Amino acid sequence: MKKLLFQKQWGWRTSGIGLGIIFVLAVAIIKPIGVSTQFVILDGAIWNIFSNEIIVENSDTKSGYSSPNAYLNKSGGKYAKNAANLFNYSFIFVVAMVLGGFIANRLTPTKGGNEDLFAPPVWRNQFGASPFKRYFAVFLGGILALIGARLAGGCTSGHMMSGMMQTSLSGYLFAAGAFAAAVPVAILMYRKGK
Repeated sequence: MKKLLFQKQWGWRTSGIGLGIIFVLAVAIIKPIGVSTQFVILDGAIWNIFSNEIIVENSDTKSGYSSPNAYLNKSGGKYAKNAANLFNYSFIFVVAMVLGGFIANRLTPTKGGNEDLFAPPVWRNQFGASPFKRYFAVFLGGILALIGARLAGGCTSGHMMSGMMQTSLSGYLFAAGAFAAAVPVAILMYRKGK
């Protein structure tokens, strides 16, 4: 598939500085960035379509909403309110991330042609050129990352990036745990000679 336009791919330094500026601006202007909670909010919104009892207006709560679901009822029904009204900053931010990633992919030239659109060379060299295998692995990895984020009480955006920027101990512990798991798994998956 031909790229729509061409843009220069940023190096890790430029990308890191840009990401840092975005996080500082987000914290200074709006609030710290976190992503994984929005998947639960989307689940609540979908659940609400099929059940009139999962999110209810409640004038006795701080947010004006409540839920029999303990997670959605957190913080005075704040998550229930977000699930009832998806057009909020955090949810739009997550949708914009996905859309932005797609647009960046379409605008960035690739060295390997069409093959690089679905898998980088390091993946193809190790596991072959099957798009199905790559998409399945990415989907499964995303599910595992989301489960881990919920168990840890936040994702890499909330704990590692926003958390460490705010000198949160949980952010540093989460980062240490993430790298302690990710590095050995990457070494096993991409070991030479396979």
